[in-house]
Amino acid sequence: MGVLIVLALLVIFAVVLLAKTVKIIPQARTGIVERFGRYKGTLTPGLNVVVPFIDKLRYIIDMREQVVTFPPQPVITEDNLTVSIDTVIYFQVNDPVAATYEIANYIQAVEQLTMTTLRNIAGGMDLEETLTSREAINSGLSAVLDEATGRWGIKVKRVEVKSIDPPGSIKDAMEKQMRADRDKRAMILSAEGERQSAILTAEGNKQSAILNAEGERESRILRAQADREASILRAQGEGQAIQTVFQAIHDGAPDQSLLAYQYLQMLPKIAEGDANKVWIVPSEIGKALEGLGSTLSDLKGIPADATPTKRVSFESTPLPSAVDESRKAADEAVAAAIAEAQQTAPVSHTADPLTSPESPTDEPPAEE
Repeated sequence: MGVLIVLALLVIFAVVLLAKTVKIIPQARTGIVERFGRYKGTLTPGLNVVVPFIDKLRYIIDMREQVVTFPPQPVITEDNLTVSIDTVIYFQVNDPVAATYEIANYIQAVEQLTMTTLRNIAGGMDLEETLTSREAINSGLSAVLDEATGRWGIKVKRVEVKSIDPPGSIKDAMEKQMRADRDKRAMILSAEGERQSAILTAEGNKQSAILNAEGERESRILRAQADREASILRAQGEGQAIQTVFQAIHDGAPDQSLLAYQYLQMLPKIAEGDANKVWIVPSEIGKALEGLGSTLSDLKGIPADATPTKRVSFESTPLPSAVDESRKAADEAVAAAIAEAQQTAPVSHTADPLTSPESPTDEPPAEE
């Protein structure tokens, strides 16, 4: 029985001795070993052997980059307003020995240093600058913390301001200001839109008026040209009609009987109309009636020989291709027709009683 107890004690001692001798350090961590309370060495990740009951593993330092979030801290700005600033710090232990023996609690030290530095930086800014200068605050904190924590074996990677919360009254005032500013910008944009719309509408009306005026001018020009060409063609047609009638009269060789018969045919035309109560009979009608009874004697004013001594010839005037040429050609054609008519008029022995200046005009008109 006593032998079993001894064997059990030996086994327990062996296990304890093995636990005191073999130390396993995880990856990305470092162990600080002390011998009799004094720094002995640093254990690397993996399996390590130390002297049992003499060497002691005091600390295991995490060598990874760490993130520490600090609670919101009240900070007074330059314009005496209190704001709460929440920060986040990213740091890494570079020297585990310095982090162990140079500072008692490096996380708490970093927190306190961050608070004091943040109050110094924000105390030199007003509220507007504090709310809009996050980058400046981050840069100032990083510079101060990196310089102060270097001797502690800590490297501050980044410092970020999570949030800046002003007082409730300031938030309400800022919301009202923001709302007023947005309303102002909305009114400005609306006014600019109306201004641009009015300008574009005026420009459109101007262009429309200009185009309408140009179109009206071109339309009037075209109508005037069309009226002029129509007048020229009408004058040419009338001239050709006069020439045709004049030629037909000469070709028909009219005598006294034909002219008297024409006078009789015009009498019903003169008496037409219900309102005609008094109508005038030309003096030549009596002479024309005398001519119906006797064709042997000549009537004054009626030509005995209507055969022209010279035949009137005319050619069809071609349509002009241009406005100026058509006008010139029309004027020349009309002038030629008038000249030919004047040349052929003196050939007849007696003038036409309807157009002759020798026809009596002093006789009083007969009334029916």
